[in-house]
Amino acid sequence: MKVSSIKNKFISLFPILLWISVWMIASHFVNEKLILPSPYSTFKSLIIIMSTKIFYISILNTIIKGLIGFAISTFLGIILGFLCGLYDFINQIFMPIITTIKSTPVISIIFILILWFGTNLSPIFVSFLISFPIIWTNVVEGIKNTDKNLLEMAKIYKIKKWRILLNIYFPSILPYITAAMSSTLGIGWKATITAEAISQPKYAIGTNLFNSKMNLNISRLFAWTIAAIILSFFFEKIFRYIEKNITSWRV
Repeated sequence: MKVSSIKNKFISLFPILLWISVWMIASHFVNEKLILPSPYSTFKSLIIIMSTKIFYISILNTIIKGLIGFAISTFLGIILGFLCGLYDFINQIFMPIITTIKSTPVISIIFILILWFGTNLSPIFVSFLISFPIIWTNVVEGIKNTDKNLLEMAKIYKIKKWRILLNIYFPSILPYITAAMSSTLGIGWKATITAEAISQPKYAIGTNLFNSKMNLNISRLFAWTIAAIILSFFFEKIFRYIEKNITSWRV
């Protein structure tokens, strides 16, 4: 059993080691730090920035902004998605807004929000505006695809509306909500960091990425990128754990 556990760990680590090796070989052949720094110099830079207070303050600020935007988009997406899914006239009111947000380039949204809300708040609103349409669309879709037979039966037996919402609609749309949240978690995280890189708040991952690029410190640029990837992976794992427990609760 112990051998099997070691084998499984090796199998899971092998792809990572493989691509680090490819990166090392590519860096050797390119032989230009300004284009492709080596894994060694990148991880050395990562260790250096991790020894500073700025690293942890920047990480914390970005996490807070990303989570606030994610939470607001999830809450409003579910509430408004419910209303739009249940009532066509409300859906018609919100449809042009959702379509406009979806069609607007992210860079335009970022520039507009910087003008409106400044450098510190704009990443939160960017995260919200990128994530909200996905949550909203999935909830509306889940409402529309709720089992019509169950709804008809509830109507015949005159089940109270709040029980219909809680016991029929909510279990029906739950897979749609979790799928949307899974998508928006990654997209919103990227949007937040992109907004930071443009808006330049004092402490943020995006700001440090931009400064590393401007100073031509590419190994540090790669180091901050790896830090962002690790954080994204960490939050995805947490969400998968929560999603798994929600699914088991439904069953």
